[in-house]
Amino acid sequence: MARLLARKGEHVCLWVRDSVQASALACEQENRKYLPGVRLPRRLAITADLAAAVASAEVLVFAVPSFAMRAVSRRVAGVLQPRLLAAVVSLAKGIERDTLKTMTAVLGEEIPEAPAFALSGPSHAEEVGRDEPTAVVLAGKDLQLAAEIQRILMSERFRVYLTDDVRGVEYGATVKNVIAVAAGISDGLGYGDNAKGALIARGLAEMVRLAVRLGCQRETLFGLSGLGDLVATCTSRHSRNRAVGERVGRGEKISDILAGMSMVAEGVHAAQAVRLLACTYGVEMPITEAVYSILREGAAPAAKLAELMDRPPKDERA
Repeated sequence: MARLLARKGEHVCLWVRDSVQASALACEQENRKYLPGVRLPRRLAITADLAAAVASAEVLVFAVPSFAMRAVSRRVAGVLQPRLLAAVVSLAKGIERDTLKTMTAVLGEEIPEAPAFALSGPSHAEEVGRDEPTAVVLAGKDLQLAAEIQRILMSERFRVYLTDDVRGVEYGATVKNVIAVAAGISDGLGYGDNAKGALIARGLAEMVRLAVRLGCQRETLFGLSGLGDLVATCTSRHSRNRAVGERVGRGEKISDILAGMSMVAEGVHAAQAVRLLACTYGVEMPITEAVYSILREGAAPAAKLAELMDRPPKDERA
C-alpha cells in the first residue's frame, strides 16, 4: 500500500519496527524477505522512528497483524500530533482475541481523535505490489470522509468501493480466514474441487449467520470483503491461511508450522475468537468448530471433516 500511494504522488512515510530491516528497505528499495521483486519508489520515505513517521500524518494506515493492533496503536497515540490527524485506516483482517473487538473498535479506543476505517477485500500483497487488478471496499461511518480517502487510495489498477457497514466488513474478513484454513485442510487430505466448493459455500453461510446475528447487513457478506475475499483466500497460492491448513491436513503439527513461519496466518488466531463469538451469540458454525477442534484440541482432520458430512439432514437455507 505504501508503494501504491507513493507511486501516485502522495507523501508517504513507511514505518518499519525493525531498524535493520528499515535500513535494508531504504538501501535496496525492495522487501526481499516478504515481497521479492517488487521495487519501491525512491520517493517513499522509510524509517524505524515512529515519532518521525507520524509527525505530519493526516491519515494513518495500520498494516499490522490483528494481535498487534492495540499495542502498535497505543504506541502511536503516545507520539501523535492529533491536531493533524484526519483518519486512521485498518488493513488487518481479524478481531482481538481477548476482547472480541474489531480492529476499528480497537483503534477507536486507542486513537479516539480520528474516525477509524477498515479496508478489506481480495487483495494479496503479492498481486497489489505488482499492480495486478484489485478491487476492495473501504468501510466507515463518515461516508463523506470515506469518499476523500477513496480518492486517495484509488488507481487505475486498484479500485475502492464504499460502505458504512464497518462491522460487516470486519467480521467477514475475519471469518473467511478460518474457512480458508478448512479449505487448506481439505487440500492436504487430498480432497478435490467438490469438497472445496462445498466448504466455500457453507463457509459463506456461517459468515452470514454470524454477521447478521451481530447486526450487520447481509449484503455486505456477499461483497468484496465477504464472498470475494473468501474465494480468493480459499483458493490462492498466496494464501497463508490455506497453506497452513494444507500442512495440517498432511499431518504436521500446528505448533511446528507456526514455529517455522515468518509471516502471520490470521485464521489460526481467529478460530478461537470466532468460535467464542458463535458460542456467545448462539450461532451454529460447524466448519469453524471443526477448525478450532483441529488447531486447538488436536482433533484428527479427516475425522472432523467426516463429522461435517455426517451431520443430520437440513434445509440449505437454515
